[in-house]
Amino acid sequence: MARTAGGGRAFALLLVVMGAAGLLASWVITLDKFKLLEDPDFTPGCSLNPVLSCGSVMKSDQASAFGFPNPMLGLVCYGIVICVGMSLLAGARFPRWYWLTFEAGTLFGIGFVSWLQFESLYRINALCLWCCLAWIATIFVFWYLTSFNVRNEILPAPEWSRTLFDELTHVLPLLHVGVVGMLILTRWWDFWTG
Repeated sequence: MARTAGGGRAFALLLVVMGAAGLLASWVITLDKFKLLEDPDFTPGCSLNPVLSCGSVMKSDQASAFGFPNPMLGLVCYGIVICVGMSLLAGARFPRWYWLTFEAGTLFGIGFVSWLQFESLYRINALCLWCCLAWIATIFVFWYLTSFNVRNEILPAPEWSRTLFDELTHVLPLLHVGVVGMLILTRWWDFWTG
């Protein structure tokens, strides 16, 4: 097991791009949330119809799961993802504990995003397009980081799983996003086809 590991250019760029996408989504949602707090009648630009309704999502209890607006957490976390990606582009190598801490953060992120997806689809009954962008960014960062950690033996795993992650690195996040897309499609099937 390597004492330190650095990622390749493609992995680093993926972290920067996905971190930037998540940061952009968090920034826009945060600005709209402030506008909504100032004016309860404010309608965010991404509130397009009853399903794609950012305002409905922002007004929900789930939008402040920890007592403050969720996108404020995104402003910090996606900023960290960008910093890790930029450090890797500069040739940084990190110790195992660093990668494991990053993995724990993305595991929390994917769990939180999964809960938010469930809540949006089945409790709030509306989607926020900017939230969907943050979901996609989180899904890609989680799967690519997990693949990196398994393949570099940072996460203990059997040999077959290293081969699996090596061959399916690109498939796993796409499959995950595809499943979420199918859930969204089937949840509002009558709306999309009506």
